[in-house]
Amino acid sequence: MSYQEEIAKASSLIESNGAPWRGIGAENVARMRLQNRFQTGLDVARYTADIMRRDMAAYDADPANYTQSLGCWHGFIGQQKLISIKKHFGETKGRYLYLSGWMIAALRSEFGPLPDQSMHEKTSVADLIEELYTFLRQADARELGGLFRALDDALNAGDNAKATSIQNEIDNYQTHVVPIIADIDAGFGNAEATYLLAKKLIEAGACCLQIENQVSDEKQCGHQDGKVTVPHEDFLAKVRAVRYAFLELGVENGVIVTRTDSLGAGLTKQIAYSKEPGDLGDQYNAFLDCEEVSADDLQSSDVVIRQNGKLMRPKRLPSNLFQFRSGTGVDRCVLDCITSLQNGADLLWIETEKPHIGQIKEMVDRIRETVPGAKLVYNNSPSFNWTLNFRQQVFDVWKDAGKDVSGYDRDRLMSADYDDSELAAEADERIRTFQKDAAAQAGIFHHLITLPTYHTAALSTDNLAKEYFGDQGMLGYVAGVQRKEIRQGIACVKHQNMAGSDMGDDHKEYFAGEAALKAAGKDNTMNQFAAE
Repeated sequence: MSYQEEIAKASSLIESNGAPWRGIGAENVARMRLQNRFQTGLDVARYTADIMRRDMAAYDADPANYTQSLGCWHGFIGQQKLISIKKHFGETKGRYLYLSGWMIAALRSEFGPLPDQSMHEKTSVADLIEELYTFLRQADARELGGLFRALDDALNAGDNAKATSIQNEIDNYQTHVVPIIADIDAGFGNAEATYLLAKKLIEAGACCLQIENQVSDEKQCGHQDGKVTVPHEDFLAKVRAVRYAFLELGVENGVIVTRTDSLGAGLTKQIAYSKEPGDLGDQYNAFLDCEEVSADDLQSSDVVIRQNGKLMRPKRLPSNLFQFRSGTGVDRCVLDCITSLQNGADLLWIETEKPHIGQIKEMVDRIRETVPGAKLVYNNSPSFNWTLNFRQQVFDVWKDAGKDVSGYDRDRLMSADYDDSELAAEADERIRTFQKDAAAQAGIFHHLITLPTYHTAALSTDNLAKEYFGDQGMLGYVAGVQRKEIRQGIACVKHQNMAGSDMGDDHKEYFAGEAALKAAGKDNTMNQFAAE
């Protein structure tokens, strides 16, 4: 509905209520409605789910249409990312937000910093989704408020051409609200617990949930040791639980990302149930590290299975876990992915130990032999040493091609001594194009960085502390922060405006008219930045 149509609709409503509503301005109502386009989290989830589905179709048509996101742990961080994206690129298409369980555990738990082991309060996941969309909606209200004030100025100045142009911007306004891919870990319990939590996340606005095939009470970060997976049927029950949650709430386009940790997970807590040879349970058990036994060899606590007509005893560890055979990780990943796609998943996530296109492509090619449209969400993780990994990849490629690499020590390639070398330059170029190349070659639809703002917050705080508490004093802040904000046009330099002061003034004027006591008067120090 256009701006003028909203005004007409509000005007009709006000007139129908007669004298008691005479103090209500139709244009003010129209503005407030446009500034609050999304009434509920479910409105957000339905809207953003449609965006993701369109983007997935666009990627299928052309892998150059891959999408990206950055992880965030606070609504303000997510808001500033989208404000920056709109500022630099003019649109938000293909740019999402990622909600990292790791960052919630480390930064949002009442217990204080926790490892990524599903020990944090599970309700904090939904709380963060709601917080993120609160901040994104506020960004809409703030930016539209600026357009409304500019429209008033143009009309008051009699500049009809400018007023028409601004009204066109209002009618074609692009929201800051984008899809969030939300990490639900391993579901925080059984399938029922997964369903209940999924509902909370969707009601908060999530259109896309990412769930992993680890055991809930043994869950580990994907880039640490000790990961324990569950049999496929256990995992698929949780996948179905998530789909039921989407359907119950009317988010029919909801997106499910199934993550396999099997590449680095060598353990399972239970042996899969199998009805007949070759079924899914039997395939899972086939990867177990077993030894052939006879009935006379068995101890009272032994568990045995039959494989290829032989009685086999899976090796049980002191932890009461069973281990898989070494070297089966890739095969287990491929089976996990195919099984997930055949049972309700929309996208895959394969957690790897390094960012290597060839490794990812090998698995995706095998998956696509069975499910041709398979595509991935990929973690461009800060847990990888990107510099070292890519320098070693280039070293290996050069060496295999017969190029002289005698001037490089492969084990020391992280050294700053190599920063200006030809090898380092090629490695950096491969890092620069990694997302585009992996999208084209390895079926990656969405690239994300899980923990970027965790690291950027630490880096920027370190730099500020070093300068401010050192001999630079206040210049450490002015030169290192404020002056850069001004020069780069960072909206937050006017922090009162960013926090909603001008919107509050608008509302005061709506509510109280000429009697409104507004904050944006001549003595507001934010006016010092008006020329910037």
